[in-house]
Amino acid sequence: MNHSVYIMTNKPHGILYVGMTNNLMQRVWEHNEGAEDGFTKRYNLTTLVFYEFFETPGEAIKREKSLKRYSREWKINLIQEKNSDWKDLYEELL
Repeated sequence: MNHSVYIMTNKPHGILYVGMTNNLMQRVWEHNEGAEDGFTKRYNLTTLVFYEFFETPGEAIKREKSLKRYSREWKINLIQEKNSDWKDLYEELL
């Protein structure tokens, strides 16, 4: 279970970014360090508020695509359900 889908934000109920990776710890570290130019760096999305693991890359890609299709309100409800305090879950991974 190395493949994951995750949501980053800049603050509770802030801007949301849905991503997929095969190394969640490394990818979140890259977001936190601003290692790559792009959406997450531009909006300072450094807080990991949601993640799920999958057995295969295909499953993770399918879930990422479905999450991106859902409304912002639906994604906020998903985060609230799993992480009501909007705490940074990166520490859990360490």
